[in-house]
Amino acid sequence: MSSLRAPAVEANADGLVGPTHSFAGLAPGNLASEINKGDPSNPRSAVLEGLSKMRLMAGLGLPQFVLPPHERPDVGFLRGIGFGGTDHQVIEAAARQAPELLNTACSASPMWAANAATVTPSADAADGRVHFTPANLLTNLHRSLEGEQTTRSLRALFPDERRFAVHDPLPAQPHFADEGAANHARLCADHGVPGVNLFVWGRDAYEPWTGRFPARQTKQAFEAVARRHGAGGAVFARQARAAIEAGVFHNDVVCVGARTCLFFHETAFEDAVAVQADIRAAARSFEPQFVQIDAADLPLGEAIKSYLFNSMLVSLPGDDRLTLIAPMETAETPRAAAAVERAIASNGPIGRVEYVDVRQSMRNGGGPACLRLRVVLTDDELAATNPAQRFDATLHERLTAWAERHYRDRLLPADLADPHLLDESRAALDALTGILGLGGGFYPSQR
Repeated sequence: MSSLRAPAVEANADGLVGPTHSFAGLAPGNLASEINKGDPSNPRSAVLEGLSKMRLMAGLGLPQFVLPPHERPDVGFLRGIGFGGTDHQVIEAAARQAPELLNTACSASPMWAANAATVTPSADAADGRVHFTPANLLTNLHRSLEGEQTTRSLRALFPDERRFAVHDPLPAQPHFADEGAANHARLCADHGVPGVNLFVWGRDAYEPWTGRFPARQTKQAFEAVARRHGAGGAVFARQARAAIEAGVFHNDVVCVGARTCLFFHETAFEDAVAVQADIRAAARSFEPQFVQIDAADLPLGEAIKSYLFNSMLVSLPGDDRLTLIAPMETAETPRAAAAVERAIASNGPIGRVEYVDVRQSMRNGGGPACLRLRVVLTDDELAATNPAQRFDATLHERLTAWAERHYRDRLLPADLADPHLLDESRAALDALTGILGLGGGFYPSQR
């Protein structure tokens, strides 16, 4: 691959929070999700928080896109496991006989677009296209329902097959358990030139795993993704077992990277020294900068609670230093906030911080970085995306009015048994397909 490439920017595609956003506690190892299980949620507030974050990012000069929520409840899933009758009868029967499976069918987890796919930009891909592999997310039942619709969503946003390759998910087998970009970071001198792709895995499929919490990402899954994308500059690193056991279900809970900077907690990797050496060896056109936060300064438990590393690290136009987009919980955790201030004061790669309120997402275990999928795009690639999904002030206004019309402001897990919630959700998605130019038959109920 030539080092001469067209200028590129890192865009963000954020998942819209769906109408069934609830605190059902479906993800073992996600401590926030478990702690808030059973509490009332506010789907309207959740989607408006996400839209405010998108408005901030677009206002900072970065391309911003919207990924639609999936259809929930997933009646097709419930029918596939034996519930019959009308759609309302399916919901009612599942609520009586298997409420946990109804909770699964209603999960709004596609909002966390960091798990939507792993992305290889054209500068790193052997064929010069942008490659996407939608995650199969098979470790958790509720997330394993997402792959097919995610693939359809990505093909709607990136339709030009000359420039984009949206693959099918990897085989739905534990051997290839794949959690997407939540375990991937890319470092580079400039977005438009070849970089280093850091693939972080939790377990080797050929070795037994007996931990308290599941190690969701296999080494073999990321090796397969790198092969099919023809991804250059690949570095494979093992996530620290101690971190997984402490509740670091994805590596983006303890690590985030952008441009030349890798910002991480001391416990992020099984062998942090070796990871840094491997990245240096793979970085041909730049000198990586490593910003490590020691456990003595920020204990792992506080790093997880504050979601400091589940921040977005972004390169803004005209700014030589990076900006950290962090949740309010980081500002409210004294040692995490102090770690941010020290990083900024050191005159290193991180220059400033912006705090965002995404509390509804945070209470279910997902911070600012969980809500977005990073996609490096050249000008020509940007022009080939679906324009109706490009976020701007007009789309923000339309989506705000849409959410205020269609979303409830209070939802308990028990409310998922209400068949009318199915009707409300479908009406919301029918309206959304027109707003985002998704065409007919985008959702199962529209076919």
